[in-house]
Amino acid sequence: MKVKIRKGDTVEVISGRFEDKGKRGEVIKVLPKENRLVIQGVNFRKKHQGEVQTQGRSMTPGIIEFEAPISISNVMLVCPVCDEPSRIGFLREGKEVQRVCKNCEAQFD
Repeated sequence: MKVKIRKGDTVEVISGRFEDKGKRGEVIKVLPKENRLVIQGVNFRKKHQGEVQTQGRSMTPGIIEFEAPISISNVMLVCPVCDEPSRIGFLREGKEVQRVCKNCEAQFD
């Protein structure tokens, strides 16, 4: 299935963990094979990192915070025109395909 959300889009979390629900953020990375994406400032996780040596350097050990992937089904794209979370449709004109907001019918990109 084609992913309707791309890197750089603003999305809003509509379901999932209580502290992340309702948050908006920019998409950092899209993982289409896993149907997941990474959003800036959402779904923080902590990882206990041990000391690692690579090429003569050693990374400092400690607790690292990072954004974990979240399922695409838990987010909705925010329309830049009406500033509301909305579903996305496609408008085909010749060989070009445009993404369209289902609320206000504004075209993305």
